[in-house]
Amino acid sequence: MRRHSLLGCLLAAAALSLATMTAAHAFDELKYPDWRGWWQQLPPGSTDWDPSRPPGAQDAPLTAEYRAIYEASIKREAEGGIEADPARRCIPAGFPRVMMALKPMEIVIMPSSTYFMIQEFNTLRRVYTDGRKFPADFELSYTGYSIGEWHDTRGSDRYDTLTIETRGIRGPHSYDARGIPFHKDSEAVITEKVQTDKDNPDILRDEITTVDHALTRPWTVTRSYRRAGREALLDWSEHLCIEDQSRVVIDEQIYKLSPEGLLMPVRKGQKAPDLGYFK
Repeated sequence: MRRHSLLGCLLAAAALSLATMTAAHAFDELKYPDWRGWWQQLPPGSTDWDPSRPPGAQDAPLTAEYRAIYEASIKREAEGGIEADPARRCIPAGFPRVMMALKPMEIVIMPSSTYFMIQEFNTLRRVYTDGRKFPADFELSYTGYSIGEWHDTRGSDRYDTLTIETRGIRGPHSYDARGIPFHKDSEAVITEKVQTDKDNPDILRDEITTVDHALTRPWTVTRSYRRAGREALLDWSEHLCIEDQSRVVIDEQIYKLSPEGLLMPVRKGQKAPDLGYFK
């Protein structure tokens, strides 16, 4: 009985090893683009979602309802209320904002998936490229569920472009630190076209188009990156979001705790919280 069990385990291990070798052999690296190394944001320091626009002038195509929501959030923050940008409350920035790549990014291409490893917010994006369809039901996440497809657009018998569609992005989230919002229904669909510059393989471009019920039309921006060496090893640093322990939110108003443990306002003339439950 024990010999049969051992033989079964050996056969299973051999089958798994053969399957792994077959999959590895089937993956022809020469068929895929060389995106090794690590990539830096271009232009560096761009904190607005659309880098082609002047700083602070994004002109997002928000609906009247969501423009009012956005303007109200800016006003609320100025008056001491909770921030317009959810990431400032330690809510993950998520996709597509992480593709701003304020810190370096690596791309790993595998037979059935491509991974975007983004140092900012310790984000890992997985893009399935195995031909699957979107499942009927899946859990929302801050990076969403992404399905991609490789294309040879330049007739070189080698893939040069990765198109991606992402759904199921969990909220609340914003495009950038200014707090431009997505619709609260989490039904945004975002498509990407990722490819290197035709004349410079060390420049990568990601054309990102967002279709969302908070927008009057699809919003397309292009994020660009510069490769900092093909074989360079990136010394990853851990990014942790730690909330200010002295920060107290009451009825969407922010207050502070003094060193003595007393509640303090954060702006001049800020109203006191409702103390109806205290004598």
